[in-house]
Amino acid sequence: MIQKSFDGRSSLYLIPTPIGNLDDITVRALKTLQMVDFILCEDTRETSKLLNSYDIKNKLVSCHEYNEEKIKANVIESLKEGKNIGLVTDQGTPVISDPGYIIVREVIRNNFNVISLPGATAFVPALTASGIEPAKFLFYGFLNAKNAKQKSELEGLKNLKYTIIFYESVHRIHDTLQNILDVFGDREVAIGREISKVHEEYIRGKLSEVIKCELNLKGEFVIVVEGNKEVTNYDDISVINHVKLYVNDGMSENEAIKKVAKERNVAKSLIYKEYHMNK
Repeated sequence: MIQKSFDGRSSLYLIPTPIGNLDDITVRALKTLQMVDFILCEDTRETSKLLNSYDIKNKLVSCHEYNEEKIKANVIESLKEGKNIGLVTDQGTPVISDPGYIIVREVIRNNFNVISLPGATAFVPALTASGIEPAKFLFYGFLNAKNAKQKSELEGLKNLKYTIIFYESVHRIHDTLQNILDVFGDREVAIGREISKVHEEYIRGKLSEVIKCELNLKGEFVIVVEGNKEVTNYDDISVINHVKLYVNDGMSENEAIKKVAKERNVAKSLIYKEYHMNK
């Protein structure tokens, strides 16, 4: 389905709101908050503070992770009536580690426009101010809060060559940093806190150094971690040569195929088939 964003159809507008400094809101966001027929918001009290700051009077409708499924039908009905709807979260860009995805998906399924405005989000300034390679990165968001599951997630990420960005709360920041150190090893890291606010703070260094720092436990943390610099780039070697590399080191063909499949993160049967068809 092709979306022509400004074809006159009723639309859902995703409106980023400041993550700290109220001056970070865009002129377009303010105009859109005034233009829409009503605003879906995570917390009406928080959004009221923002609207009052700019003397915007508009109807607010509560929309959070616990009621998105319940209200999505009402959202579609409003769009069918020709209304335009705004969607905001307490801070930052909707859907990015915040509610909104369920509503967005339903609006798209019903062939209405979803128009996402550019604006405030925490991970971009954290990355650009980190001093860590930004060319390729993975924004992961929040890890699982349970220790064992978090470590399992990290195990699946540890071989990525790209910079990885996590969000974390004050309650879990110490445990999460320790788990990253245990699983990833001692990499470069930058932690951003209270981004765009007057108490904005960055702590940079090796994980082993940063973890010893006395962190001010206030606000949400953004963790920017260096990618794995020790992983071999297997894109530069064929499957056959990769297997032969281990065979020449004394492994059996089956052992070598199994090892190559694990390192390339593909099924052993595919490596076996390619190797025996072309050797």
